[in-house]
This record gives sequence, C-alpha cells and structure tokens, in this order.
Amino acid sequence: MAEQDTDGMRALQGLEDDRSSVRLRAAMTVGTTPEPRFVGKLIERCAIEPEFFVRDMLTWALARHPVSVTLTGLLREVRSERAQARSQALHTLSKIGDRQAWPAITRELLCDADEEVARSAWRAAVVLVPEGEESGLAEVLATQLGRGERETQLSLSRALVGLGEVVLPALRAAATAADPHVRTHALATERLLRDPDAGFEFAIEEAKRVVALGGSGRAGQ
Repeated sequence: MAEQDTDGMRALQGLEDDRSSVRLRAAMTVGTTPEPRFVGKLIERCAIEPEFFVRDMLTWALARHPVSVTLTGLLREVRSERAQARSQALHTLSKIGDRQAWPAITRELLCDADEEVARSAWRAAVVLVPEGEESGLAEVLATQLGRGERETQLSLSRALVGLGEVVLPALRAAATAADPHVRTHALATERLLRDPDAGFEFAIEEAKRVVALGGSGRAGQ
C-alpha cells in the first residue's frame, strides 16, 4: 500500500512536469489505478493543460473513476469562467455519459461565445439528452446554424444528425431564414441526415447552389 501511495503521489507531481510526455504518462498512471482523492487534481489540470493528447488522457483517467466521485467537480467546472475548464468538463461528461449531468447542459453553454465550449456542449448534449427532450434540444441547436468556420459547422451538423429525424422541423424552419449562411447550413445538415455518406463539403457546396438559386432544396418549393 505504501508503494502504491508513493506511485500515486509521484504521478500527481508528474501532471505538473514541463514535459508533455511525462504529464501523459502521469495521467495514464492515475487512470490505471483510480484513487478518488486524485480526482480533484485531475479536474484542476484539465482546466490548464495545453496539450490535446494529455487532456484526452486526463478525461480517460477521470472516466475510470466512479461517477459518484467525479460528477460534482465536473458540474462545477462547466460553470467556470475559464473557457478550457468548461470545454474539457463538458467533453469529459460526454465520455462518462451519465444523464444526471443533463440539467447542467444549459442554453447558455450550447450558445457559448467560445466555439470550443459550444462544440463540446453540443456533443455532450446529444449524448446526455433524455428521451422525449430531443426536439427542444434541436430547436436550441438550430439557433447556432451558420455559426463559425467549417470545423464548427461540421460539429453542429454532426450533433443535429445524431438526434435523428426529430431535427427536421427545426432544420426546415432554419432553411427559410433571412441569413443565407443559416439557410445553407440547414440545407447541408438535412442532406447529411438523409445521406450520411454524402460528405460535409459536398453537402455544403450543393446547399450553396440551392440557396444561390433561391430554392429550398425540396421538390416543388
């Protein structure tokens, strides 16, 4: 036990090492031998860790711990003023997949000004949304159509497609919006819903042509 305790403390110290390879190994060590008393440090590190692969390992390590131990800290982080803390906590909640976290996925997070936070919130929402609340979620997500560059738009389209055909009313309403970027994104997302193999770039270019011609993308309209 004393040896395990020493290894655990060494791993915690490793999370603050200047070398990303050491931090990565440290996170792996903590996740391999989960200890509830280490959860706070893992969550704290998520908020400031600069390397993507290390953050992903931190998420893995947190997911290895019981939800009863991690949930409170992660829910606190989604309300943090630090964007990375919110984003990484949301990402971790999506990986854990426990629907107790659903009430924390607020409209404010789904519309967060920081795109990484918003994208993490979209992914988490699709995983955590309770049965019967998908339509309401789709309506909120549809307010973000046309936002950002391709990567952000692709994330939103994937989230909407992940909800299934329940999103169609929201997409079709957005397809009549005044903003051509919103109309284009809505049409492209509907195309992906109907044909997942179409590819996002193809769907966007096709939607652009439809919008340029003043159409809705549906026959007879």
